[in-house]
Amino acid sequence: MRNLLLARKWGSAFVWALPVLFLALFYFYPLGSIVVFALQRLAQDGGESLRDLNWAYLGRVFGFTVYQATLSTILTVIAGLPAAYLFARYEFRGKALLRSLSTIPFVLPTLVVAASFNALFGPRGWANLAALNLLGFREAPFTLTNSLTAILIAHVFYNLTIVLRLVGDVWSRLDPRLAQAARCLGATPWQAFWKVTLPLLLPAIFSAALLVFIFDFTSFGVILILGGPRYATLEVEIYYQMIALFNLPAAVLLSLIQLGCTLGLTVIYHRLSEIVTRPLPLASQKRVLARLSRPSQKIFAFLIIAFLFVFQILPLLALVGRSFVYAGWERGERGLSIPTLSFTAYQEIFINRRASLFYIPPIRAIGISVAYGLITVFLGLLLGLAAAWFLSRQHDSPALERLRRSLEPLILLPLGTSSVTLGLGFLLAFGKAPFDLRSSPLLIPLAHTLVAFPFIVRSLLPALRSIRPRYHQAAAVLGANQWEIARRVDLPIIGRAVLVAGVFAFGISMGEFGATALLTRPEYPTLPIAIYRFLGQPGELNYGQSMALSVLLMSITAAGMILIERFRSGEVGEF
Repeated sequence: MRNLLLARKWGSAFVWALPVLFLALFYFYPLGSIVVFALQRLAQDGGESLRDLNWAYLGRVFGFTVYQATLSTILTVIAGLPAAYLFARYEFRGKALLRSLSTIPFVLPTLVVAASFNALFGPRGWANLAALNLLGFREAPFTLTNSLTAILIAHVFYNLTIVLRLVGDVWSRLDPRLAQAARCLGATPWQAFWKVTLPLLLPAIFSAALLVFIFDFTSFGVILILGGPRYATLEVEIYYQMIALFNLPAAVLLSLIQLGCTLGLTVIYHRLSEIVTRPLPLASQKRVLARLSRPSQKIFAFLIIAFLFVFQILPLLALVGRSFVYAGWERGERGLSIPTLSFTAYQEIFINRRASLFYIPPIRAIGISVAYGLITVFLGLLLGLAAAWFLSRQHDSPALERLRRSLEPLILLPLGTSSVTLGLGFLLAFGKAPFDLRSSPLLIPLAHTLVAFPFIVRSLLPALRSIRPRYHQAAAVLGANQWEIARRVDLPIIGRAVLVAGVFAFGISMGEFGATALLTRPEYPTLPIAIYRFLGQPGELNYGQSMALSVLLMSITAAGMILIERFRSGEVGEF
C-alpha cells in the first residue's frame, strides 16, 4: 500500500511537471526575454528609442485595434444568436452537415479566410470580374478589400461558430420547463426569454463574446491581407516594426501593451468559463429539440440556413472556383471574354520557377507544414494529456490541489497571447545562449505546440472529467497500478477526445501564420508563408498559385473538422 501511494505521488509529480516546465521554458521565458530586452535598450539609450516613436500614430493604432475588435464582436454575437437558437431548439434534415460546414471557417487559417474574401470581392475576385465582363462596368465596383468593412465581415465569418458552439450548446441543454412555467404564470414569450432564459445564457454569451474579442484583438492575417496599411492594428504594427523597420524597441513596447491587454482578458474569460461550467438546470437534448412544424418556424429556419450558406460557404466556393480560372477574365476589344478553366495553378505548385534555394517548389511547403504538424501533434498530445489528466483529478494533497487550481488559468494564457508576440519572444529567447535554437528545425513546431496547447487541454478535459471514480477504484481493487489504470481505463474512454485534440492541433499547426512569419527561414517556408509570398507578388500566375495553395490548405483543415465532428464525444464542448 505504501509503495502504491509512493508511486501515485511520484506519478502525479511527473505529470504536472511536464506542462509546468513547458510553459516556464516556452512561454514565460520568451515573454520575460521581451521585458528584459526592453529594459536593457531603455537603459542603453536613455529612452531615446521611445522618444522617437510617433506616439500619436501608435495611439490611433491602439484605438483602431480596440474599435475594430469591439465592432467585430458585436456583429458576431448579433449574427450568431439566431443561428445558435435554431441549432439549439430545432431538429431538421441536414443539421449535422450544416453544423460541420459552419465550423470549418473557425479552423481555417486566417490567411485562407482573407484569401477567400479576396477571391470573392478582391480586385480580381468573382464579384468584380463578373461586373466587368457581364454587367459592362468600366471599373471594378466592389472595393471591399483594404477597408474596415472587409475586416469586419471576415472576422464575423471566422468567429461565428464560437457563438454557435458556446451559446448554442448551453442553450440546447436548458430545461424548457423553466420558460413554460413562466408562461403559465402569465409571462409573454418575450418576458419568459428576457427574465428566465437570457439570465441563464448571459455567462455563455459573455464568455463567447470575450473569446471572440480576444481573437479579433490579436487578428493578424485578416488585417494584413484585407485591411492594408491604412488599417493597421497592434498585431500588424508589431510585425511591421520588426520586419520592415527593424525597430525592436518599438516592437517590444507594442508587444507588452498588447500582452497586458490580452492577459487581463484571458483571466476574465477563465472566470466566465468557470461560471458556464457550473451546474445548471439542464435537460437532455432529445427532450429539448422540436420539429419545424409552424410556417413561421420554417421561414425562420430557411432564412438562417440561407444566411449561413451565403455568408460562410460561398466565400470558400469562390476560393475553389478562382483557383481553376487562369488568365481568362480579361476584356477583349470585341466585347466579353469567357473564363478559361485550367489546372495551370495546380501544376505550377510542383515547379521551382526561380530555380534557387530561396524559391523552392511550392509543393515542398506542403511537406514542411505536414512535418511540422505531425511534430506538433506528438508534442501537444504528450503535454496536453499530462496537463488534462492532472487537472481532471481531485488531489488529497493540499499543495497539489492548489497547484491544480492555479495551473488551469495558466494553460489558457497562450490562448490570449498574440502569436506575433510569441514569435518575437522566441527570437529573443532562443537566438542566443543558453538556448540557441536559431538553426534548429524544432523552433517552429515548438511555437505551434504552444499555440495549440490550450485547445488540446480544453478538448481533453471534458472527456477525462466524465470518467467515474468508481472505475478507478474497481481497477485498483483488481490490482492495477496507476499507469495500468490510465492505459486500460482512461485511454479507451477518452480515445475519441484524443483524436479530436490531435486533429485540432494538426490543423492549428498547418495554418499558424503570426509566429511562423517571424521564425521561418526563407528556404523552409510553411504553407501559409508560401501563400502570403504569392499574394504579395504581381502577376496572374502568382495569384493563381496562392489560390491553389489556399484550396489545399482549406481542404486539409476541412477534412480535419469533419473528423472532429464525427468523433467528438459528449454533447457540450468548449471548442
